[in-house]
Amino acid sequence: MVIGGEEGRGERFGIMASRHLSRSIAMQSLYEWDFYAQRSGNLKAIVSRNVEEFGPGLEEKEFAGKLVEGVISHIDKIDKIIEKAAPEWPINQITIVDRNILRLGLFELLYEDKEEVPPKVAINEAIELAKSFGGESSGRFVNGVLGTVYSELNREQKPENSEH
Repeated sequence: MVIGGEEGRGERFGIMASRHLSRSIAMQSLYEWDFYAQRSGNLKAIVSRNVEEFGPGLEEKEFAGKLVEGVISHIDKIDKIIEKAAPEWPINQITIVDRNILRLGLFELLYEDKEEVPPKVAINEAIELAKSFGGESSGRFVNGVLGTVYSELNREQKPENSEH
């Protein structure tokens, strides 16, 4: 028995946990693809295999694939944004894990529906992936890059809304 409307909260938590796992699978798939110099065959097959292996009970099996496809379709723009936000780190010098976490986070931050994935959720999810899969300073690095891009986005949007 559910008391006080907790049922909806449980469902939301299940979706959030499912999406977090999907993001992990998407990042692992992008990592594998990138590790083999983007030649490791069909990226859809990599995602499919990883979903089956790491997310057998996943509620939204298509979400990981949607993320990967989104990253790949915007990868050139995303990589340029990373290089602009972290000029001291050329894209090929960023660790493969961090590079693909940034790609995933930027895709969600820039291209996903803000109602479905608010910017702070996109950033926090990327930071969590960095803490789980990256090195000791990955969380701070990902936070810095995504925070810079987010600040720039807000700066670009403010002139339209200001009265000056």
